[in-house]
Amino acid sequence: MAAPDQDVAPKTIVLDGSRLLETKTRLRLGDIHLRARLDQLTAQADKWLKQGPWSVTDKTICPPSGDKHDYASQAPYWWPSETSTGLPYIQRDGQRNPEVNNYTDHGLRRKLFQASLVLSLAWYYTEQEAYAKHAGDIIRTWFISKETRMKPNLNHAQIIPGVNTGRYIGIIDFSQGYTSVLDACAILAAGATGWTKSDIEGFQQWNLEFLDWLSNSSFGMKESAAENNHGTFAIMQKAAISLFLGKEETARHELLLIQSRIKDDVSPDGSQPKELVRTRSWHYCIFNLVAYSRAASMGRKVGVDLWDYKGPQGQSIHTAVDFIIPAATCTTQWIFPEMSFEAYAASDVIQASADAGNLTAKKALSKLQTPPEMDLWELRPAVEQLDDVGLSKVQWLNGR
Repeated sequence: MAAPDQDVAPKTIVLDGSRLLETKTRLRLGDIHLRARLDQLTAQADKWLKQGPWSVTDKTICPPSGDKHDYASQAPYWWPSETSTGLPYIQRDGQRNPEVNNYTDHGLRRKLFQASLVLSLAWYYTEQEAYAKHAGDIIRTWFISKETRMKPNLNHAQIIPGVNTGRYIGIIDFSQGYTSVLDACAILAAGATGWTKSDIEGFQQWNLEFLDWLSNSSFGMKESAAENNHGTFAIMQKAAISLFLGKEETARHELLLIQSRIKDDVSPDGSQPKELVRTRSWHYCIFNLVAYSRAASMGRKVGVDLWDYKGPQGQSIHTAVDFIIPAATCTTQWIFPEMSFEAYAASDVIQASADAGNLTAKKALSKLQTPPEMDLWELRPAVEQLDDVGLSKVQWLNGR
């Protein structure tokens, strides 16, 4: 591996490694604007230094398999029914049941995703070994170490008590943020002290097995066939893992599948009908665009142009972004169902669209609401989910 002080463009998956290297160079040359952003990033990284590592074996509730190495979570929008036992549970879309927190894997997984990326980026820009060491410990504990590793499946994700022992749509627990871990590992592989050849090989093997499960299990195949954001994220995740493993043809195949979905997901006016029917329509329209934007970033690496692709009636990722811009800039009110409107949630997807050449998005940049922990786009130019239906803003700020 490269020496820690050698400038290397990491072979990242969603992030553009060459841009990370360019940003690092600008920081070394004293860019004051970027330095302020870096201070925000390292402040987050310093918080994560005091937390973790975490493991699926930390949970106190055993999954239906009886093996704590299996990931388990409870369906967030399902509540006890009015029976003596509360079973079977019934759905209340958009209303998160606090009982789901009893399954700790879901919350720890969220911390794993956020911490690994923030710490690895902080190491890359500052070369402070403590950041890389802790990022490596976090990833190693969850995915590699025999005593604490998660098995590469999601058979027991989003359990509905009294109904099932897991659901295929539970794959969204990982697909919504797992690319952050892939990018974190790619960054560490650019020369981080303590991230060894054995770690790299162990994580690659975990992903080989996980990709096989995602591609060939009944849950994986059903989730990829889903017609809303679930399907977009599931296919995007497979493309990302394939790219991480060097399977470029497989990644290209998956990304072409995403391209074929645009005409059905986006209307000619840019709306997303399958997401607008949700009680959290603002969140889910943006959420689906997070998946599309990440896929478009990967497409550039394997020759699949998702940004400029247009369906038969002009449907595109850009037009879907244009549809949300008036509400994101508070020019007009979001008139569709939404239980908790946060304008800042759209910041990253609009940044990404502007970066890909959308003039309407470029004009909107100065009017965007700043996310709670500042705008870190220039340090990590890839779309993140900036709001969370399961957390209050205060909890989000505190990394909980």
